[in-house]
Amino acid sequence: MRIGQSIDIHPLKEGRDLILGGVKIPYEYGLDGHSDADVLVHTISECILGALALGDLGSHFPDTDPRYRGISSILLLEEVKKKMFRHQYRIGNIDATILAEKPKMAPYIEQMRINIANALECSTEAISIKATRGEKLGFVGRKEGIVAMSVCLLEENK
Repeated sequence: MRIGQSIDIHPLKEGRDLILGGVKIPYEYGLDGHSDADVLVHTISECILGALALGDLGSHFPDTDPRYRGISSILLLEEVKKKMFRHQYRIGNIDATILAEKPKMAPYIEQMRINIANALECSTEAISIKATRGEKLGFVGRKEGIVAMSVCLLEENK
């Protein structure tokens, strides 16, 4: 067994789509970044890489590489899954939390779980996603950005 954890933060920006867990969420702002800036999928990808002791997401998919400009983070997660499989591991479980003042995440969480489980070739029962607000505190509460945190347990593929 291996355990990984990660946190990711992206600022909100006008004129961008808000993509979380591979779901396009209707909102007046989106997350700013080189790819689609899916902070949830980024943190899940990076916690898997961390569990495998393979470094961070940027070392595999640098924001200086034009190939990754605007790319779906779900595609990056699928590449991380391939690395995980090559190292003979599979998902035991993932527990992730989104911190966002707005919009409400509850209507989209089940589809996020499905998208992530499909990308990782695991059961949705292995994927937990929760959301909480900033309660008007800090940059999350002021609606300046969104944070996601995750932990994963990888099991050996025998």
